[in-house]
Amino acid sequence: MRSHYCGQVTETLLDQDVTLCGWAHRRRDHGGVIFVDLRDREGLVQVVIDPDVPDAFASAERVRNEYVLRVIGRVRRRPEGTENPNLPTGAIEVLARELEIVNRAEPLPFQLDDDDTSEEVRLRYRYLDLRRPAMQERLRLRARVIGALRRLLEERGFLDIETPMLTKATPEGARDYLVPSRTHPGSFFALPQSPQLFKQLLMMAGFDRYYQVVRCFRDEDLRADRQPEFTQLDIETSFLDEQGITDLMEDVIRRMFAEVLAVELPNPFPRMPYETAIQRYGSDKPDLRIPLELTELSDLMAGVEFKVFANPANDPNGRVAALRVPDGGKLTRREIDVYTEFVGRHGAKGLAYIKVNDVAAGREGLQAPIVKFLPDEVLAKILTRTGAENGDLLFFGADSAKVVNDALGALRIRLGHDLGLVKGEWAPLWVVNFPMFEWDEHDQRWNALHHPFTAPRTDDPAEVQANPGRCLSRAYDMVLNGSEIGGGSVRIHRQEMQNMVFELLGIDAEEARAKFGFLLDALKFGCPPHGGLAFGLDRLVMLMAGVASIRDVMAFPKTQSAACLLTQAPAPVTETQLRDLNIRLRRTP
Repeated sequence: MRSHYCGQVTETLLDQDVTLCGWAHRRRDHGGVIFVDLRDREGLVQVVIDPDVPDAFASAERVRNEYVLRVIGRVRRRPEGTENPNLPTGAIEVLARELEIVNRAEPLPFQLDDDDTSEEVRLRYRYLDLRRPAMQERLRLRARVIGALRRLLEERGFLDIETPMLTKATPEGARDYLVPSRTHPGSFFALPQSPQLFKQLLMMAGFDRYYQVVRCFRDEDLRADRQPEFTQLDIETSFLDEQGITDLMEDVIRRMFAEVLAVELPNPFPRMPYETAIQRYGSDKPDLRIPLELTELSDLMAGVEFKVFANPANDPNGRVAALRVPDGGKLTRREIDVYTEFVGRHGAKGLAYIKVNDVAAGREGLQAPIVKFLPDEVLAKILTRTGAENGDLLFFGADSAKVVNDALGALRIRLGHDLGLVKGEWAPLWVVNFPMFEWDEHDQRWNALHHPFTAPRTDDPAEVQANPGRCLSRAYDMVLNGSEIGGGSVRIHRQEMQNMVFELLGIDAEEARAKFGFLLDALKFGCPPHGGLAFGLDRLVMLMAGVASIRDVMAFPKTQSAACLLTQAPAPVTETQLRDLNIRLRRTP
């Protein structure tokens, strides 16, 4: 029905006939001549309808916004002074010879150029929201990213292999979406949280370089960068250690950024141990564009009488740290109160601070209620260690290490953006040397920090068992601008090590056999050393598009409550469907 997309009609087609299809973006009647901005996924072109072409003109008079049109006409240069330099098609226009109204449109529930439309309305009428040029460009970007990644991986010998959507429930750190089986009454499939075990089995089968763009599902509480169903680029390879895997994946991401955004990322990406990231930035995914850092003060506070600092300083699980804000002394008390409320949402009971008016004046040059509780020598060491200068502000965190890290880590990001401290556009980073396990105080048990198939940095199971709290894993995360965009590890490839890790995690032999018997069996039959990672494509494209939510780079996302406003899912099903599945619902109060 068409010869060209609207956005492709440029000066190269001058004096040529074109046939275009699209939506009426805007119609203007200028004293007898009608102009229609015709829009499709590639862009916008101006169509001119002259009264000298009566049939086309009569049709144009009936056109309203979002009518679907087909136009046949000749490309000509716009009159001098009417060009639009903001459009690729801005130097030309199409003089219509024919104009067909293919379909009419009722008045829209919102205007496509209204940026203040609520997200609820946008999701309810998502097919209209997706007509907006901004949304179309984001999905086009997404397609370019995925296309480039596929090609770059296949150039390096990776095979695209699909894994099952209906599988078995396994512990991955979140709740599974369960699917009842009609043919096996009382039994359930689970939608995959990731293809983790299947891709390991593919390594055991000899497909030493696998990838897949795969949909995954997690029934968990949502945030701006999470959805119940999401897309990841899943990768696994054999006979490479963590250095080889990360070098390979870093090269793929660097090449993709260069091709899609014309951005040159650093070569190589910096690497940072997990412990360093936590100590300096309060986070295992630090945004290195922000120069602020945490300073450890626990040793200085261990001997002070001020219990707000002394108690956590003397607690093995506590921490006292400071965050220096250059020139932060200009912050008002009202602004500091806002930040105090902010850290409270991350578990902090308060936010102590010191304004540094004059370093040379010692105590007299410091302004804050807490100054009177700290000895002169401690204050002097705080100023020296933090590198404080005149006009700076020091924020303090004193609590459990987790609360201090969460609160000051989040405050660091907030201040960086509020005060315009973000430097540079892109800051990639590998975080490495993660702990293998973390202790769960509530359940009094060890949990895997990544997942139970991650290999420790030692090959001796007895060494892991003897001191799990000090054991490091062969895991790695790729971080970009403070967001984890990819994570993975070298996997356990020996059955004895896998059995021992299951045991440490409280999974006894009977449970391990019931849940993972197929994996344990496969490990016995010549399993190669292997590892991989998965990139969160939604989050990666979100960062590349410069938007704040992954919902803005997904065609049909869910809400924060995991509902689809467009289709009204989830929804009740009939009694017949439930009976076929041998399911009876409890009555809801």
